[in-house]
Amino acid sequence: MSDGDTTDRVLVLNQNYEPLNICRWQRAVSLLYLNKAIVVENDSQALHSPTVTMRMPSVVRLVRYIKRPLPKMKLSRQSLMERDEYTCQYCGNKSKHLTVDHIVPRERGGRHTWTNLVACCVDCNVRKGNRTAREAEMKLLKNPQRPRFIPYLSFATMRQALNNRVWRDYLEPFAPHLVPD
Repeated sequence: MSDGDTTDRVLVLNQNYEPLNICRWQRAVSLLYLNKAIVVENDSQALHSPTVTMRMPSVVRLVRYIKRPLPKMKLSRQSLMERDEYTCQYCGNKSKHLTVDHIVPRERGGRHTWTNLVACCVDCNVRKGNRTAREAEMKLLKNPQRPRFIPYLSFATMRQALNNRVWRDYLEPFAPHLVPD
């Protein structure tokens, strides 16, 4: 998402400024009208009704604190590719067409976990085969870890939302390791 792609989206913060959600502008305006939220940042566009003109909200904060249980970070192909930034963890090639490699092969007891899976190009996956990286004389660019993330936004949503410069100030404290250069 670039700034232009998020003009109809609004970042919703909890009362303590923790990011909770990204919603459509209509929902945000409803929250404002019902006095359940206040505007933190406005967009440059204006909303017009027969009786009111207001600037489009970009970031709103809830008036009352919403307590939600922390969701578990799900291991998925999408999240794995986002974590590894669509980069083969053996050769460094960037691509949208990567495979998932088990560092310790499943047949050797390797588990399907964040720390045993990496994004891998087809050539490196074929070269490594059913061996460990050490046996194949291949080195990982970095050790895989479970990603840290904003609790209420999915990992992929968080990475995309950081591209919105207005939202970045509110998201960075919760995921400084994801901030684009």
